[in-house]
Amino acid sequence: MKLYGIPNCTTVKKARAWLEEHGIPYEFHDFKKQGVPAELLTKLMGSMGWEALVNRNGPTWRKLPDTTKTKVTDAKTALAVIQENSSAIKRPIVDRDGQYLVGFSEANYAAFFGKK
Repeated sequence: MKLYGIPNCTTVKKARAWLEEHGIPYEFHDFKKQGVPAELLTKLMGSMGWEALVNRNGPTWRKLPDTTKTKVTDAKTALAVIQENSSAIKRPIVDRDGQYLVGFSEANYAAFFGKK
């Protein structure tokens, strides 16, 4: 299982703590050090839609120029912007044997991993 994200992100920290607390092993992929895998994002955009991956609530998105933000209107334009600005990707992203979960909440993780 792989967890994608940015190590200093509060939400990623919560997800990692939850996984460790429940004894679920994972490999961590750091977007900042290891890059953003376009293949993963393209696959997720195909199944979840591009809107599910763009973190419009975070500080990185808010700091982008309005001209950049208004260009994000489809999967192609979203992919270009979030690959350039990895902090604008909604995170964490979990890949467990081809099943994906984006974002973190204890309830969603409990359901996804079959834990109480």
